[in-house]
Amino acid sequence: MKTRFAPSPSGYLHLGNARTALFNALFAASEGDGTFLLRIEDSDAERSTVDYRDAIVEDLRWLGVHWQEGYGLKGADTTTTYTQAGRGALYAEYLSRLEAEGHAYPCFCTPEILAGQRVEQRAAGKPPRYPGTCRHLKAPEIERRLAGGEVPALRFRVEPAAKPDFDDLVRGSQAFRGADIGDFIIRRADGGPAFFFCNAIDDALMGVSHVLRGEDHLSNTPRQLLLLQALGLPVPIYGHLPLLLGDNGKPLSKRLGDVSLRALRELGYFPEALLNYLARLGHAYTDNGLLSFGDLASAFQVHKIASAPAHYDPAQLAHWQKLALGEAEEGVLWEWMGKETRARVPVGQEMQFVAAIRGNIRFPDEALAWAERLFSTTLERDDESLEIIRESGANYFQTATVLLSEYVDFKNFMARLRDATGCQGKALFQPLRAGLTGCLSGPELAPLVLLLGTEQAVQRLNECVHILKGKR
Repeated sequence: MKTRFAPSPSGYLHLGNARTALFNALFAASEGDGTFLLRIEDSDAERSTVDYRDAIVEDLRWLGVHWQEGYGLKGADTTTTYTQAGRGALYAEYLSRLEAEGHAYPCFCTPEILAGQRVEQRAAGKPPRYPGTCRHLKAPEIERRLAGGEVPALRFRVEPAAKPDFDDLVRGSQAFRGADIGDFIIRRADGGPAFFFCNAIDDALMGVSHVLRGEDHLSNTPRQLLLLQALGLPVPIYGHLPLLLGDNGKPLSKRLGDVSLRALRELGYFPEALLNYLARLGHAYTDNGLLSFGDLASAFQVHKIASAPAHYDPAQLAHWQKLALGEAEEGVLWEWMGKETRARVPVGQEMQFVAAIRGNIRFPDEALAWAERLFSTTLERDDESLEIIRESGANYFQTATVLLSEYVDFKNFMARLRDATGCQGKALFQPLRAGLTGCLSGPELAPLVLLLGTEQAVQRLNECVHILKGKR
């Protein structure tokens, strides 16, 4: 088995693209000796860029989706072999062959003529389809128009009786009629081959046996079947994935700037979180734990892919982020927290800091916020904390200050504070949290007190006394 992912480098990978890549990689790996291929479809020179191409490669590797053949692998001439831009001569050869064998013909219809034809067809209640205007042009007429400077497109000749049917791996039996498809363009008037033509030729010549791709390509499949059959080339087995929808109910799109793998990576999502989230977007797993790529591949089955659209759900992604963060080693988390956070944590307290806050953060910016809260000389307290401080009164904080100066361990300190103030539950803990951290939620207080140190903790409680006495 050989599967492939063939992105266009016209933007960063949105999650729908990333899921397609992952499903193809999992499908190949599920067979044990399968091959996953990466090909860059950069035939659209206006929209394709080297920066986006490199970003696709980098982001897939970061996600943990690795290919055994294709672009970016060492020792291969990937520029000419696995990019459409490097295979122009090959496409021209097959286009010429189709024309020479009568499977294709030049079409001189301009965009304006075609647009007018579609308007007329719709007005007559007919589906828009090329009416075959140039299908029966004789050689002398073609030569005359070429000599006159007209530049034609090249259309593939579809026989009305053709039935390019196939069994879809996801959607089941699919039936089409040549009369409904009509003759279609395989080379534009500017000389560029149509992307689905290049796509079909590449799949056949590269030995791709199975293709999982978005259902937006479903209408291309019968055309590609006809092309490959006309050329006597092997036809892959296709499966069309339901599209991934955003919050607005519309398919995710690079052109619309929808959420990209790159953007989520920069926010601090773990690759393991995205890997597990994407693997379950439209595919059922019985194990709901955080799985490695190998374990995801072992349980991957095409018949478990849902035919209904999947929806991007940030809450579900946050769930997988939490699991990934929970399983990460402390050294990994320390690096993940970022340079600015690492600069604020005192030397020798690095792993103590990580252990204290890891259960209460999801992203590096939250780690930075705690580093600033714990290790800054000044503390900004939110309105809720100030209200709790005022309700608790100066006596509470004066007592806490004295007891904290005699600090032995947190359990002993809290027991003495309870006995001295008569406070229990929230009335005991919340004022202390408000005074020490400036907010009412967060990590356990015991490790935070150790991170602050007795001197800094006492100073913060004294600040509360001053607030209550109107000195600040």
